[in-house]
Amino acid sequence: MIYLDHNAITPMRPEALSAAERALRTFGNPSSVHAAGRAARDVLDGARAGVARALSTRPAEVVFTSGATESAALAIRGALAAAPAGRRGLAVSAVEHPCVLDLARELARDERVPVQVVSVDRRGVLDLEALQQAVSEETALVACMLANNETGVLQPVAEVAEVARRAGALFLCDAVQAVGKLAVEVGALGADLVAITGQKFGGPRGAGALWIRPDLRLRPLFGGHQERGRRAGTENLPGVAGLGAAIEAASAAREVEAPRMRALRDRLESGLLAAIPRSRVNGAGAERLPTTASVTMEGCDSEALLIAMDLAGLCASAGAACTSGSTKPSHVLSAMGLSAREARATIRFSVGWPTTGKEVDEALRLLPPLVERVRREIPM
Repeated sequence: MIYLDHNAITPMRPEALSAAERALRTFGNPSSVHAAGRAARDVLDGARAGVARALSTRPAEVVFTSGATESAALAIRGALAAAPAGRRGLAVSAVEHPCVLDLARELARDERVPVQVVSVDRRGVLDLEALQQAVSEETALVACMLANNETGVLQPVAEVAEVARRAGALFLCDAVQAVGKLAVEVGALGADLVAITGQKFGGPRGAGALWIRPDLRLRPLFGGHQERGRRAGTENLPGVAGLGAAIEAASAAREVEAPRMRALRDRLESGLLAAIPRSRVNGAGAERLPTTASVTMEGCDSEALLIAMDLAGLCASAGAACTSGSTKPSHVLSAMGLSAREARATIRFSVGWPTTGKEVDEALRLLPPLVERVRREIPM
């Protein structure tokens, strides 16, 4: 199997697997004061310190969650609930992950929260002038991701942070795809809240974190004393242990891995563009992650191509993993100006820390005849 879907999930790193296995044998509850509980607390504290080191922050500012979706919900709902009177609005980019956009729509529908969706240009980069118009003294929170999960396009988060700050609004940055691939220091982002999840950089599923600015007090989603009263429920000790080990391993290897992954991504893109007529890379004119290639192959049905690829032993996706199977075109590509037809002819390829040059070369051998066959047999 050739796996080129690392933006969905990447295999666990050996360091994370070892840490999670050790934590599975640590049966105490981290909230208990006896020896077994203290042993579990040591594992939890070690993982929190690992995340803090990787993000250049302090352990007390890191709250463990079940993943980015919960982190986003805690940030958005908590910020709205704690906002002063008169601040109820949200401003979100049009290319945010569904965990942000869908929650914003739900809040607009069920709680009448004013929501401004901010446009991007054809490269997928946020329109800062549109953001300035969307943010006002009524805005409680601005949400903008650091790196897009479908195209890899990087957003001007420092400028976004400044717009939010001038308006007195909080800024939530989804750094899920960036951690381990870019240097992510929360101080440099200018954000008040930063969401991450372990499965994107070699940690286990079901473990994530939310960095919260130290002087910021969010209202928790529900009651409980864990995580200093910020996120209730007994912590997922094996998950967070693996998360902490993975983020440190990914950060330590980044200077070597990122250039290697970029070279593999570039080899894949240039090979596809040379071998497949009427193909193009989305977001090619913008700064992007070193791992991600969103390629539109006109006239080729992406769902049919994915099936053909899977049968040939090649894994990729048509967009975000959480929207797989949806009949709607990608909201990210639509926001960038692609037609529904173009969006449905797009595949996201993403390399990761285990990807080899041999795998990329084999993918380049397999893909052109598969695209030609799908175009011929299932005309769009």
